[in-house]
Amino acid sequence: MNTEGRSTTSGGRRLTRRDFLRATAVGGSAAVFLAACAPAGAPTGGAAPTTAAGEAPVAGAPKQGGTMVWLGHQEVAGLSPDDAGPDVQAVMINNIHNPLVYYNEFNELELVLADSYEIAEDGLTYTFKLKEGVKFHDGSDFTSADVKYTWDYYRNPDNGAVRAGLFTGVSEIETPDDLTVVVKMATINAASLANWASFPIVQSTYHAEVGESTYRTAPIGTGAYKLKEWRAAEFTELEAFEDHFRGRPNIDIIRLEVVPEPSVRTIALQTGDADATVWPLLVEDSLSFAQDPNYVVLKALGNSIKHFPLNNSLPQLSDKRVRQAMMYGLDRERIVADLWQGAASVAHSNIPPSSFYYDPNLKQYPYDVEQAKALLDEAGWVPGSDGVRAKDGVRLAFTMTTITGDQARRPIAEFAQQQLKEIGVEIQLAEAPVASILEGLRNGTLESSIFNWTYNNGAIEPDPFSTLHSTGGNNFNQFKNAEMDRLIEEGLQVVDPEERRKYYDQIQAIFVEEVPCLYLQYDEWLNVFSARVKGLPVDPKASTVWFYRAHEWWLD
Repeated sequence: MNTEGRSTTSGGRRLTRRDFLRATAVGGSAAVFLAACAPAGAPTGGAAPTTAAGEAPVAGAPKQGGTMVWLGHQEVAGLSPDDAGPDVQAVMINNIHNPLVYYNEFNELELVLADSYEIAEDGLTYTFKLKEGVKFHDGSDFTSADVKYTWDYYRNPDNGAVRAGLFTGVSEIETPDDLTVVVKMATINAASLANWASFPIVQSTYHAEVGESTYRTAPIGTGAYKLKEWRAAEFTELEAFEDHFRGRPNIDIIRLEVVPEPSVRTIALQTGDADATVWPLLVEDSLSFAQDPNYVVLKALGNSIKHFPLNNSLPQLSDKRVRQAMMYGLDRERIVADLWQGAASVAHSNIPPSSFYYDPNLKQYPYDVEQAKALLDEAGWVPGSDGVRAKDGVRLAFTMTTITGDQARRPIAEFAQQQLKEIGVEIQLAEAPVASILEGLRNGTLESSIFNWTYNNGAIEPDPFSTLHSTGGNNFNQFKNAEMDRLIEEGLQVVDPEERRKYYDQIQAIFVEEVPCLYLQYDEWLNVFSARVKGLPVDPKASTVWFYRAHEWWLD
């Protein structure tokens, strides 16, 4: 590819690939950082949308009809709000369901099922007034009883919800009438609006009748689209909900096809068999599409870390010096440059550099093989005749399970396998579906993997309870640190951003010292759309959530 080839943002501004790579290498633009720091609800708008070639804004009224095909890299294992961790599942779940509020693709707080909300001066009472006349897909009325049921069910530890930690501090939920919800807090939770208030609402009577296991396969929400057909490893098809409270969506059908291989997803976009890819393609293919006027590429700095989760409970991975040594033993700059085409920035924290809470002065791990070996020597790991270190009869070896068909991240795992061999660490590679990997990491039966995940809650909210608290539902690393738990719990109880920052500075310091996982990079998120998809956002600041607005799009 010609490094001076022309590409554009979705807002129509032309830039060279060299400019593009320079911008992404430093972790995103100042505009992204300012949007992250802006007060909730502050406008961050932009110009009207253009095609990838910077053509004039689309004119005319939206059209109705048609089928829009999306592509995902993994199976859709379930469609309950509790399944909304992986992006491919989240985009389906959030088109079927709605929350009361959420932070949109401009990092602005947006009302959805709520008409308004008030927070008491002491931060211990939230009162939501709900929209009137909202219907569920089965024709029943949406009321405060559905909100109370949903939040009570998923915060109840007896129900084993992965996302239960979002409800930290919630004590009691009251429903004085059908359109009012009052949440009483036992303790302040500064992340409330981004966490539990953004949790999608289920049809309470139906969920109580069928149970969570069945609900995951046949959900009923208030969303713009309702489930038509679901085959976990093949496709999920949604159809327009005629009585949706924001109006019938323009597009009749959304079909998400499961296509693990990014090269095959690329071909489907090139041939017109697909209209968008929910999970990014290989970076070089996304950059190529950005030069083609028949496509639009939306981009935003990702909030998720590409990382190797490590099971810290294993004897060979339990010593932080071993984990630190592996950080020194990985040339992450080379991974970004050679394996990710420069469209990422090396990670130095669990919080992305676009966040107000990011600390740029943290301990870092430059590539240093001798430092890595010295740490392993200090920890008592001695090289064997085969070059693999051992201690007390335990070999410094583990299995890294990559996602089946993941052509993008598997090469990074193979690169790490070769690099860490040089310092005496043996990595075996295996493959498995995403659902199996997540289950194995959550229950501690899997040793390692590689994927992207947020170790915070986006650019707006720094809370890492789910991943770094010892009781977090996504504690993939089996990481247990009493001081980290305390700081996470106390940080949630501080509202003032400057005061909160003190807690998250300490959380980040523990993260980089303890190295619960091998953190690699923050990607520039690139989603490719056919130019026939109209109504796309302009200059978005947060990735993936733009798919939650599919009801506003139309097909040309």
